[in-house]
Amino acid sequence: MLFLNMMACDTVDKKTASVPSKIDNSKTQKHNEMEKQSKATMDVAMAFMDAMGKGDMDTMVSLMDDTMVWQNEGDSSMPWIGPWEGKKKILEEFLPLFMEHFKTTKWDTEDAISSGDVAAFFGRMKGITMKNNQETKEFTFALRVRVKDGKIVLWNWLEDSFEVSRAYNAK
Repeated sequence: MLFLNMMACDTVDKKTASVPSKIDNSKTQKHNEMEKQSKATMDVAMAFMDAMGKGDMDTMVSLMDDTMVWQNEGDSSMPWIGPWEGKKKILEEFLPLFMEHFKTTKWDTEDAISSGDVAAFFGRMKGITMKNNQETKEFTFALRVRVKDGKIVLWNWLEDSFEVSRAYNAK
């Protein structure tokens, strides 16, 4: 008798497991929406990086939200460090200042991931500080990008600022 009860329970469990519940459908739908948003976020971030690499300012501008924040972490003696808030300030102050002081000579993205409205990139780069023509050693970077409504609202750049500072402040 016990064996039959166990079999009946087993059969019921199999039937129950094969019928999708409203909860399972909701989770699947949310997962699909998250995957779609993650892909859209990655597409925007990659398009912006591609445009930046080509010097395509029109595409860069089209992908920037008016309220975008460009946050560079690091040694505050380097004039491009700090939060730059607003598309206008980024375009008129930050980018010219950065280009005046630093030239990227190598930029290799090794890993890229996205989840929802955030993408993250990790890699290695090198550059030359224009103030004194000092080349950096290769250093690592991480980048966090947040996208809202197809526009970049946050570009949070994290790098080995010790190496960049060493080159920038070399005599």
